[in-house]
Amino acid sequence: MNHGHLIHLPAGRVAPPTALVQALVAAQFPHLADREVQPVARPGWDNASFRLGDDLLVRLPTAEYYAPQVAIEQQWLPQLAPQLPVPIPEPVAHGQPTADFPWPWSIYRWLSGEPADRAVIADHCELAADLAAFLTALRRVDARAGPPPGRRNFHRGGALTAYDGETRTAITTLGAAIDGAAALACWQAALAAPWNGPPL
Repeated sequence: MNHGHLIHLPAGRVAPPTALVQALVAAQFPHLADREVQPVARPGWDNASFRLGDDLLVRLPTAEYYAPQVAIEQQWLPQLAPQLPVPIPEPVAHGQPTADFPWPWSIYRWLSGEPADRAVIADHCELAADLAAFLTALRRVDARAGPPPGRRNFHRGGALTAYDGETRTAITTLGAAIDGAAALACWQAALAAPWNGPPL
């Protein structure tokens, strides 16, 4: 049954229409079939995101390039969660590819809140301290068995040289909108400070 064609997005990405997401959920997770599906206001780039009822979120990769993230998140988010001081996305279901949608996808618990760029922040120092505590806890997690840096995770945790050309182009493109010399000096200092310890 046709529930609408994938919607083509910039940079070769696609997004499923709401009716297709509803059909995927109903076919693979019938106990959730009666929940309303609504696209989120700001879905992101790597994934198309939809509310599923009041307390769940459906995320579907927007291109084959992003599909490997699904398995990584399914495996690692539950392991990270108990080691961190604030809630992070919690996978509750792992959707499978179909003829209508060719990649794996996930259902997560919905995390309530506002993006920081929209929220009214009463105390920026408290926010900075909370963020520092989260990053410190994340840094303590034993990541030796985690996925190594590479194309499938955008070289996260690897050498910054993977982004050298892109960063220099961005600095040049921004021109007078930023202090290009300062930005370039900061970037060069970052390149000169590789991490030689265990994976974090």
